[in-house]
Amino acid sequence: MTVEIIFENFPNLSEKQKQEFRKLEELYKDWNQKINVVSRKDIDELYLRHVLHSLGIAKFIEFKEGSTVLDVGTGGGFPGIPLAILFPEVHFTLVDSIGKKIKVVKEVVEGLQLTNVTTINARVEEIPGKFDFIVSRAVAAMPTFVHWIKGKIKKESKHPIRNGILYLKGGDLNEELKDYKTAEIYNLTDYFKEDFFETKKMVYLPLKYKG
Repeated sequence: MTVEIIFENFPNLSEKQKQEFRKLEELYKDWNQKINVVSRKDIDELYLRHVLHSLGIAKFIEFKEGSTVLDVGTGGGFPGIPLAILFPEVHFTLVDSIGKKIKVVKEVVEGLQLTNVTTINARVEEIPGKFDFIVSRAVAAMPTFVHWIKGKIKKESKHPIRNGILYLKGGDLNEELKDYKTAEIYNLTDYFKEDFFETKKMVYLPLKYKG
């Protein structure tokens, strides 16, 4: 699966964005040989399993210029890096507690010369500041995740939907979401036709605040 899959699903990319997406494979292949952050099988399917999967969030929401997004447990930089390429006017903070992973993320960000990304090696609880949205890819069950990011979301919303969590996950989510009556689940097959997305979902959890 080549980078063309990204161009097909996002036909309005600028030439600069296309170049950045093209460069991803070379950067990840190079860094993955030194520090393994993506499985060997997945590196061959990078554009499908990681890049396009990450961009499922962009099919649901268009982040507004000047907004801030926190990617928790970014791992190899997903979903943060593909989203940062797609939304150059939005600031992304990518956090992971594992040093070698964030080192690769930092190198990829520098290789792409992305100026709208900050990388931090820490646990999310230690991060200062508040964000419009928090994104992640299946790093923990939702109750645990909500606990981790407590107090990290801005109250004032500048988007048509309320600020909150945008979470990529697969499988049956009923059990872990049963206490979250406001959670909305979207099937990624509504956006992408590839078989890989058959069980993949995106959860939107708007955060409620006590008055």
